[in-house]
Amino acid sequence: MADGRELDVLVIGAGVVGSGSALDAATRGLTTGLLEARDFASGTSSRSSKLVHGGLRYLEMLDFRLVHEALQERGLLLQRLAPHLVKPVPFLYPLQHRWWERFYAGAGVALYDGMAVSSGLGAGLPIHRHLTRRGAMRLVPSLKKSALVGALQYYDAQVDDARHTMELARTAASYGAHVANRVKVTGFLRQGERVTGVQAKDLENGREFEVRAKQVVNATGVWTDDTQAMVGERGQYHVRASKGIHLVVPKDRIQSSTGMILRTEKSVLFIIPWGRHWLIGTTDTDWNLDKAHPAATSKDIEYLLDHVNAVLTTPLTREDVEGVYAGLRPLLAGESESTSKLSREHVVAHAAPGLVVVAGGKYTTYRVMAKDAIDAVANALDGRVPKCTTKNIPLVGADGYHALWNQRHLIAQRSGLHVARIEHLLNRYGALVDEVLQLVEEDPSLGEQLPGTQDYLKAEIVYGAKAEGARHLDDILARRTRISIEAWDRGVGAAEAAARLVAPILGWDEATIEREVSFYIRRVQSERGSQDQPDDESADKVRLEAPDIVSPA
Repeated sequence: MADGRELDVLVIGAGVVGSGSALDAATRGLTTGLLEARDFASGTSSRSSKLVHGGLRYLEMLDFRLVHEALQERGLLLQRLAPHLVKPVPFLYPLQHRWWERFYAGAGVALYDGMAVSSGLGAGLPIHRHLTRRGAMRLVPSLKKSALVGALQYYDAQVDDARHTMELARTAASYGAHVANRVKVTGFLRQGERVTGVQAKDLENGREFEVRAKQVVNATGVWTDDTQAMVGERGQYHVRASKGIHLVVPKDRIQSSTGMILRTEKSVLFIIPWGRHWLIGTTDTDWNLDKAHPAATSKDIEYLLDHVNAVLTTPLTREDVEGVYAGLRPLLAGESESTSKLSREHVVAHAAPGLVVVAGGKYTTYRVMAKDAIDAVANALDGRVPKCTTKNIPLVGADGYHALWNQRHLIAQRSGLHVARIEHLLNRYGALVDEVLQLVEEDPSLGEQLPGTQDYLKAEIVYGAKAEGARHLDDILARRTRISIEAWDRGVGAAEAAARLVAPILGWDEATIEREVSFYIRRVQSERGSQDQPDDESADKVRLEAPDIVSPA
């Protein structure tokens, strides 16, 4: 990208929308670049509720178009684009009023299922069913009898958001996109009013360079306004950050064979199955502090615990919480709109000649947002640009996944690993599992469990650095794996072992290993400290005591 040749399109920001935009552009035959200041998905796209869903509550708001669009995308991801990463998940909706609520909520869920089927992409998910109170409590023995008079059960889907976003970027690279993380855009190149590229800095070595492009796409999410300020353009809207936090608790703390969705006075609360854990979230509060490291407060945690404990026979306590993570939703607002009118819709606009901005939206509809952004790029480019093809472009690892899943017992026999390990690998790497198992074949010690974890093999740590673009220990423990939220110690016990595994690949000496481990431990300590604070300002101050790590220039 730095060699002076002009790209057709340069995308700034490698969250799910930016990575999706790079894939869209590359598969239309455009020369494409993708720059990310930190790591793939290091912002909002690794800190979501990890759901791929139509947004059942948007039906109540009569936003049928958004729900229909999201259900189509859910079906595409489940069936075609990423079946190894996107999985069905059941949800129980407790009913608290007799007769009218069952009719009202039942009609909404029936419409939800009907819209999915009518899209032609509803296959693979069971339709909803009505349950008596006794039937619901058989599924969720932990529910208080007084918390419901009956229930509905319906299905949506979930995804490991960080892995999915990274695989989008990796798929874009496989189609020829130039992809670089840890490269920060510091300014824009202009010819008169026209944007012609960016000034960039490689944060790993301090090198500064220019990248020229016919069109630049700003896909920086909650940083949209900051990026626009560098070019002196804001447009007719701006992006506000809304903080949402999630708790991670062990599976045995809640006896249930299904996820749950509960109404709150403000929105809804999800209890989502996540391997050996439950995810509980989310909150929805305005955030005006550091965007890179939103901090959960003690008040946020107590809010979630209070609401989930209202329906559980055995209350959860702070001691039950294994992990906590906070993320920011990029919500659109017009210049005069209040926060109560912030939207989950997305917008694409030419903010200046040569500069396309895409903002807002929700994780599930990333592909549509990316398509709209590159459509805007295509309209501005000379010559005929092919139409979007990403509806039919599986991510790396998707092709052949189902066949390998059927062969998982044979793969286990050949590899010498337990079939449960193979299932875990298939649901993270899909058809790329052979590349991970090849590492184990070359070094059998990599087939061992990583110290300090329950679910991850040493080979996965090595593979994250070797093939998945990880540059630092935090990339490995927080996004290539989810050790940082799944382990009681937030990954501190696994840090040194993981660092020593990737050191030969990333060229780390002993001092660098110690530095990476030290930075990671400081990050964990600052996060834990912030979660004891009473308000956002105090939590933000404590969280920022741990600086971001970059390689010494």
